[in-house]
Amino acid sequence: MTDIPSTSSTSFASSAETIIDRPAFSVRRLYVSEMNNAVYLLIAHATDERILIDAADDADALLQFVGAGGARSSLKWILTTHAHWDHTRATAALAASTGAPVAIGADDAEQLRAERGLTADLLLEHGDRLEFGGVVLEAIGLRGHTPGSMAFALSDDAGPTVLFTGDSLFPGGVGNTQGDEDRFASLFRDVTERLFDRFDDDTIVLPGHGASTTLGAERPSLPEWRERGW
Repeated sequence: MTDIPSTSSTSFASSAETIIDRPAFSVRRLYVSEMNNAVYLLIAHATDERILIDAADDADALLQFVGAGGARSSLKWILTTHAHWDHTRATAALAASTGAPVAIGADDAEQLRAERGLTADLLLEHGDRLEFGGVVLEAIGLRGHTPGSMAFALSDDAGPTVLFTGDSLFPGGVGNTQGDEDRFASLFRDVTERLFDRFDDDTIVLPGHGASTTLGAERPSLPEWRERGW
């Protein structure tokens, strides 16, 4: 296991794996569903408090992923990067089973309520910070894939920043904006200004599907992405 996940894998394991392990926290990943959704579990070592990012599907598997017995009660938040159906299918069931509150970008909250019958406990805005076990996770608004899409930044002194980017940034480009020029311009601007202009090249990018990457690996392609419009 390495602190920088491989960028070359094209097949994705169905079992959970620890992909980052540092003194203050670890990050585990589980792929679920036919969409290869990546679900991430953040664990603060000092308190065993946990945050799950994107309860995408298969609530039973996610309960095992979070942890049996007492670890379930340590789930402090269920975070949702955006309200699209494939990222939210198990959110209500996991919240009911664990008692953990749900957080989502404010501008995506109505879609979550309409499609899942779930009212979020916390509506996130750009720059909000969530603390768990002495670790701080920052919400970064990336408007375009959906109006309220959020990335989450996890930083400490023991290694590069880790970005959980949902469907807003992948290896090879930004998220799908369905050919809408205004939505693409918004997403490209936010990804450029709020991620690439702020964080170093060694920053790890953990997207909502598929393989991981780094900002440094993607940075040279920004002019190409702008030119092609997706």
